[in-house]
Amino acid sequence: MDQNYAQYLLAKTREDYNLIAEEFSSKRQEPWPEIKFLFNDELAFGDRVLDLGCGNGRFFEFCKDKNVDYLGIDSSEKLIGIAQKSHPQAKFQVADALSLPFPDNHFDKVYSIAVLHHIPSAELRLQFLEEAKRVLRPDGLLISTVWKFSQVKMRFLLFKFTILKLLGLSRLDLGDVLDPWGKTEIKRYYHRFSKKELIDLTKKAGFKMKKLGLVKNEKGNRQNIYLVTWK
Repeated sequence: MDQNYAQYLLAKTREDYNLIAEEFSSKRQEPWPEIKFLFNDELAFGDRVLDLGCGNGRFFEFCKDKNVDYLGIDSSEKLIGIAQKSHPQAKFQVADALSLPFPDNHFDKVYSIAVLHHIPSAELRLQFLEEAKRVLRPDGLLISTVWKFSQVKMRFLLFKFTILKLLGLSRLDLGDVLDPWGKTEIKRYYHRFSKKELIDLTKKAGFKMKKLGLVKNEKGNRQNIYLVTWK
């Protein structure tokens, strides 16, 4: 992908989430119960934790009982504002995931829940992971999830944008879609990961594999690939 276009999509994603922040948060008030085990199994008492792309801060609920030093960051000012009001006992700040304002070897755990698929281009996704690795202490863990395109709508969009790409009518990469959101019909950028692509990318960033799997909600209409890696 042309990097000027990738930067445009990155800025668009930030502004899109500012525009839909209230509606988005109203539909994402509770953390996904099917991924709670990633916090139960991997968090230790007193860990210094970075929630990278925290949105409205809902996953803080899975952290607070372990007395961790939690910090949530997001590029959306509106979502951070909502997070601060919803969880006044936690720390949140606006920050760029591609240029984290933290020293090397600072965090014990970095969580990135449903974020990486919003990063356009292989180059920027690698930069995202390398920044996460930089701020992790030696042997620290990166716990990440990305969407599996299981819904009919997402499969249709993937087919549509694949055809457009093959016809030379799209500037997106293969595997990319623009998904209309809610009443606003704002088109959010997503990249569809395969398990192999996710593994290869995290290894290229210098991480070592610990766990990989697929989680679903009770209805099966929300599916995420999860990956636990260590520095």
